[in-house]
Amino acid sequence: MLSSSSRLLRLLSLLQTRSHWGGSELAERLAVHPRTLRRDIDRLRQLGYPVHASSGVAGGYAFRAGQALPPLMLDDEEALAVSIALRTATAGAVGGIEEPALRALVKLEQAMPVRLRRRVDALRSAILPLDRAGPIVDATLLATLAAACRDQLRLNLSYTDIRGRSALRRLEPQGVVHTGQRWYLVAWDLTRADWRTFRIDRIVGEPVVGAHFAPRAGPEGGDLRAYVSRSLAVAPYPEQARVVLHASHEVMARRIPPSAGVVQVLDAQRCLLEWGAHGLDPLVYWLLALDVDFEVLEPPALKDRLRVAGERAARCTRA
Repeated sequence: MLSSSSRLLRLLSLLQTRSHWGGSELAERLAVHPRTLRRDIDRLRQLGYPVHASSGVAGGYAFRAGQALPPLMLDDEEALAVSIALRTATAGAVGGIEEPALRALVKLEQAMPVRLRRRVDALRSAILPLDRAGPIVDATLLATLAAACRDQLRLNLSYTDIRGRSALRRLEPQGVVHTGQRWYLVAWDLTRADWRTFRIDRIVGEPVVGAHFAPRAGPEGGDLRAYVSRSLAVAPYPEQARVVLHASHEVMARRIPPSAGVVQVLDAQRCLLEWGAHGLDPLVYWLLALDVDFEVLEPPALKDRLRVAGERAARCTRA
């Protein structure tokens, strides 16, 4: 059983993960009686948090922006500083914090009164970041996509594919993933009835946010990073390989970036590498460049190409 203060923090965190919670569902998540939940909601309101209640069959609770910033131990100037820092972080200037910064930015600006949002927009327009590797994605677009993922809202957007063709896509967004250089949206494509990844820098204009949708079980068991890695490193290529590397996952994961291949644990001394290329020769080159023992599972043609490369190397050595 959570203490009263811990339960309040848990309640506040849950309220900020969705636009609406049913009362019975929220009470079940907290493992409390509905009467206890109502008392906790009243305590949050007394502390200044704008929690709105609705009655009826679809009744429940929602966290809404109020007339003033809730007491997060931040004054207006501190809130502005945090917002600008988070927006800078979402541009990928500091590795590893882009997605947490984006989630925090959505929560912070959701609670901001209008006067602070205007000041944030003014400051953002005046700050000019230095050039960085990879395309730059607008933080406002990222925030719109992240909010649609969180609130389970459909999106209609114009998207330009790798061949330069533009089309309207109807999506049920699942999540946003950053690979180190690019941002990707993972979504269920309603037209193709399948999961797809979309480079966010190829979204044209402002997405149109639509109605709510029922959540789906995500690809790769909900591991969106693994799904994007597989989409980038394996799926687009005509030649796809699965190879057992005789080295630990810890070692090979440091050497093989997620965008180049998918590395999975087999045991303490071996891992499985899945990746693709436009031909067999690049696969041969990269396998030999890894400088570890390996076993090719597929394709069979890769074994033949490696055998030919080995025979050539042996001839050259004898010569």
